[in-house]
Amino acid sequence: MNIAKSRLESLFKELPDVVDTEEVMYRLYLLEKIEAGETDIKEGKILSHTNAMKRLSEKWQS
Repeated sequence: MNIAKSRLESLFKELPDVVDTEEVMYRLYLLEKIEAGETDIKEGKILSHTNAMKRLSEKWQS
């Protein structure tokens, strides 16, 4: 997954002056997942709430 440089710059500007590596990695991971979700929405890879509930219901009842 590619993340735009401008999004990374925004991420780093929001960080405090001193931050541990784990926090940076977590935020990069989170940003990657958000980007992937936005891409899925643009490509129409979504489920309605009703369909999602139906799938979960079927999964847990079987």
